[in-house]
This record gives sequence, structure tokens and C-alpha cells, in this order.
Amino acid sequence: MKPAGLIRALAAAGTLILVASACAGGPKLPPPPAQTFERAEIERGAGLAKLGDCQGCHTADGGVAYAGGRPLKTPFGTLYATNITPDRETGLGRYTKEAFVRAMRRGVRADGAHLYPAFPYDHFAYADDRDLDALYAFLMTRRPVVQTAPANRLIPPANIRSVLAIWKALFFHPGPPAAPDPNDEQARGAYLVQSLGHCGACHTPHNVLGAEDRKRGLDGGYQEGWYAPPLNALSPASAAWTPEGLERYFKTGLDRDHAAAAGPMGTVVRELARAPDADLHAMAVYLAQVMRPSPAGQGRAALVDRAEAAQRAHPEGASLYAGACATCHEPGAPMMLEGRPPLPLGTPLHEADPRDVLQIVLQGLKPPLGGAGPYMPAFASSLTDRQVAEIAAYVRARYSDRPPWPDLTAAVAKARKEGAS
Repeated sequence: MKPAGLIRALAAAGTLILVASACAGGPKLPPPPAQTFERAEIERGAGLAKLGDCQGCHTADGGVAYAGGRPLKTPFGTLYATNITPDRETGLGRYTKEAFVRAMRRGVRADGAHLYPAFPYDHFAYADDRDLDALYAFLMTRRPVVQTAPANRLIPPANIRSVLAIWKALFFHPGPPAAPDPNDEQARGAYLVQSLGHCGACHTPHNVLGAEDRKRGLDGGYQEGWYAPPLNALSPASAAWTPEGLERYFKTGLDRDHAAAAGPMGTVVRELARAPDADLHAMAVYLAQVMRPSPAGQGRAALVDRAEAAQRAHPEGASLYAGACATCHEPGAPMMLEGRPPLPLGTPLHEADPRDVLQIVLQGLKPPLGGAGPYMPAFASSLTDRQVAEIAAYVRARYSDRPPWPDLTAAVAKARKEGAS
């Protein structure tokens, strides 16, 4: 059954559940004044907000931090991030700590209405009390901004919030909040990845109704037209991730043995770069442990380069690459001497899905952390779909031992449409 049909069939039942859940109503007492929060708790909450990329999701392009309005494309339409500054009318200003915790752990607004799971409360449900207290202290001490988010534009019946009640009944069954040993950095890393870091929101496959497939945690997923690769033993990386490499990537958006942050990950890195070092290290230790070691025959000592065979198979792609790409990407090019990842080590070239390579060619790369970071011009306006497909086929054949990507011209057209929306 198609998603819309299933949702319609369950909408009536969802309405009954919504009515029951809404009876709890909103908080009766006003939130505490901002001056009552301890500075240390506020600072701790600031670090956690960066780990969770709160600003990246809740800030529109060119907008005021945390004031909402950023659009998020979904298979059901467009959602707009809400204002999470402490404005009383348009933000969190009426949320008590208890109401805030309920929103984070149960996905219920202060007025009792359900929140859409694009707000990843299925991850935040595992955050412990101390971390949620600190995050609340930080958000409630931001400058209040009067700004109402645009109305969501969702297909019926996804635009009916009662549907979310049945969605939760089907897919939202969180366990108790985690309480890792503060002296066990790997356990702390696992906790942050699962909870406030909500890595699975992008890096886990979702089913047809938008719920994460919990049996395939961190197996790779799709977000805003990009592919978020697996963060487990299925990682397509041609060189093993180390804790040091992951920390470097978190802080700079670049690791020479893998790739540069692109697409939605560029926004995430801008926030991660300012997160607490100890938390980044804990996440790096955990993720390096669950991702596989380098496959045999790959890595810096054995860079794959099948230039002659790739040129014979894709002569037009080879010619286009020589004119548009080789100046930067060939050995000895100035950019390569600055420590950029060689193409054979670029994780996107080894992924099963070509969309990251295609989006990088179409949209280019911008430095996630200022002018010193990686940069690549966009070719969307200068190359046709077929030309982009030829380049992608050529570099895949030259620098990877994985099978060719199928139907690349159609994939480019789709990526171009997703990038423009």
C-alpha cells in the first residue's frame, strides 16, 4: 500500500490517540527567569547544542540563529524548522523544563500536539536528565526573537497532526534514557551518537513512512538529495577511519584519507568544530571502533589508478575530466600539495549510490569552516547531464574497483532536480 493510502486508513485511529494525548495540555507554570540558570550549565548546554547541530537545523539561510524558518524537504512535502529562541509567542518562551523534556523525549509540544519526527525525538529520547537540563538552560538564555516559521507544505493527510499519533504507535517505542559511565569514553561516544548527535537520522535507512529501520542502524541513508554513507562495518571508505582522522574531520570538515564534508554534512561540521573536544573524541573513538578496517589492497600504499583502462572505456569522460578536473585533482596539482584527499581515497567514489559524486560535481564544494577549507566550483550550469554522467563513469572506473554505476544520465537528472529544489 502506498504511504498516503496507509496514512488515510489509520488517520481516524490516530485522531483518537491524539485527543487522548492532548488532554494532558500544556504547562501551567511559567518557565524560570533566564538569570536563574548557572553559567556552567549554560556553557555545557552550548556544547551539546553544537553536537546536535541545533543552530544548523533551526536557522534559515541568512536568518537569526535558532529563530527557525529553515526548510526541510521530505517525501511528504516541506517542513519548516521552528523558532527555538525563548520568545513567549513564537518560540520556547512558554516551555517549562518539564515541557521541554517531554518535547525532546516524547515528541509532544507544550500545547499537547504531536511534533513531526523530522525533529529527531526518537534519538533525543535517550538523552539523560543532566544533558537535557543543560540544553534547556542554554536555549532559554538565548536572545528572544519574534519570528513565526512558515506553514508546513505537506501532502494530505500528512498535514494532519493526528496522523503522527498512529505513526508513533507503529514506530516510536523508545527505551529509557541512557546513563553511560562518564569514565568510559567509548560508551560516552555511543551515547552521543545515538542521542543528541542523532547520527542515525541521516545515516540510517528509513522506511516508506519515514521511520528509521532500527534493524539497519547506521547502514547509510538519504537526506536532502545526498547519500549519507554507512557508519558501521558497511562503510565504503577505502582507508580505515581512525579516531584521530575522525576528530580531524569533525573539526575541519576534511580528512586526507577520505574526503571533504559536503552537502548537509558541511552544515553539521560547522557546529561540530566548536563542540567540546572530549565529546568529539568520545564519538570518534566509538565510530572508529564500529567501522571496518581498510579492505585488503586499498589505502594510501596502494592507490587505485586505472587510467588507461578507464580512458578506453570512457573516452569522452576522460577528455572532459582532463579539461575540467585534472588541473586540481591530478598528482602534483597545487591543490593536492595542500593535503587534499586523492580521488582514489575519496569515499564518494566507492559508494554504491552515485549521488554524492554527482551532487559534488553539480553543486561544487564550499569551505565548511572558512576560506582555508576545501573548495570546488559548481558545474551544474556548464555541463549537461550526459557530460556529468561521463565524468562520473570515468572517475569511478579509474579510481575504484567497485562495479560501474548504472543509468548515470538519469541519476544526474534526478540529482540536478533535487539540488535545485
